[in-house]
Amino acid sequence: MVEQDEILKLHAAHTGALDIHSDLAVTDKAELGKAYTPGVAVISKLIAAHPELKAKYTMSGKLVALITDGSAVLGLGNIGPAGGLPVVEGKALLYKNLAGINAIPLALNQVSVPAMVATIKNMSLSFAGIHLEDITAPKCFELEAALKAELDIPVYHDDQEGTAIVVLAGLINAAHVVGKTLQQMRIVVNGVGASGLATARLLAAVGVKQLTLVDVYGVVTADDQRYNRYQRDLAKQLGTPAQLKGQPLAKVMADQDVFIGLSDANVLSAGAVHLMNHDPIVFALANPVPEIAPAVAEKAGAAVIATGSSQYPNQVNNILAFPGLFKGLLANGVKQVDDALQVQVAQALAKTVTNPTATMIVPSVFDEQVVPNVTAAVAAYAQAQH
Repeated sequence: MVEQDEILKLHAAHTGALDIHSDLAVTDKAELGKAYTPGVAVISKLIAAHPELKAKYTMSGKLVALITDGSAVLGLGNIGPAGGLPVVEGKALLYKNLAGINAIPLALNQVSVPAMVATIKNMSLSFAGIHLEDITAPKCFELEAALKAELDIPVYHDDQEGTAIVVLAGLINAAHVVGKTLQQMRIVVNGVGASGLATARLLAAVGVKQLTLVDVYGVVTADDQRYNRYQRDLAKQLGTPAQLKGQPLAKVMADQDVFIGLSDANVLSAGAVHLMNHDPIVFALANPVPEIAPAVAEKAGAAVIATGSSQYPNQVNNILAFPGLFKGLLANGVKQVDDALQVQVAQALAKTVTNPTATMIVPSVFDEQVVPNVTAAVAAYAQAQH
């Protein structure tokens, strides 16, 4: 395969996608003395006496740790930490190219949550933020919660918050296109892993009342012990009727306004789309093959269709969120990526599309206004907190 050969050749030629470049010149003894010894002793003594100055005088103030254990890589599954390393390396490249953010890709062995927390906590002094990537659920929920409680720097899980932000942005504009109110729409979220659960939580946070969660065993209810406690807790919060327990996806699609798939290929039929409310919205976000082919969904009556693929219009891609988000977090000293901030960023992304249509509900990842608009949203959020 020519494309595969080209990809391998490109990455091998550069030994990966990243390099480290110095900001200070060292061409003579004077420069050496300032950049390294004895000059660094001045900085070291100052920081030892005033640790809060660490971020000002070292790169720790502008450095993000991009961490994976490779246990849940999109489209590939559990391929291990070494297999996950190219993914976080690629995201570090995007941080730098799109937002000027320095990020270090780190692959950790697949160990217990307490062991991961201890490792990340012990090295957190060197970083201004933590970006978690491709870590399986429910481990990722426990890990993120523990790190947020332990650290005084922002902790962000892209598969959760990043996906939720971009899905919400797309839904805001999709609702506008079909002339419906987001909060009044009936929504099915199929696939309640890290991305699905976080997306459903954020939709609930903005006031969506009629949310149904569906996963491998059917509709998720609070009393179904086959699901983990995070899934059951959200089902309880949503008030999912116990009698829906285990009902398959096809049984709950009637009169739904929105289908959000964060699951597996080809699980949504044309017949199920036919059962939906008028002008249905279909977000078939499984990669590399969506829950339903866009052409099939359109023929079945879907008014707005989004996928996770660049092959089709309306690509829901986390690249729209994380570069500008972290640029804003670091510039404004924001420590938590909470629901309110996620909503504000989603609204900013939605507004970046000035005239939403059925085939344009999210901006292109190459839209030069995306990062500035997201960064400005974080700044506005930070200002409102003071």
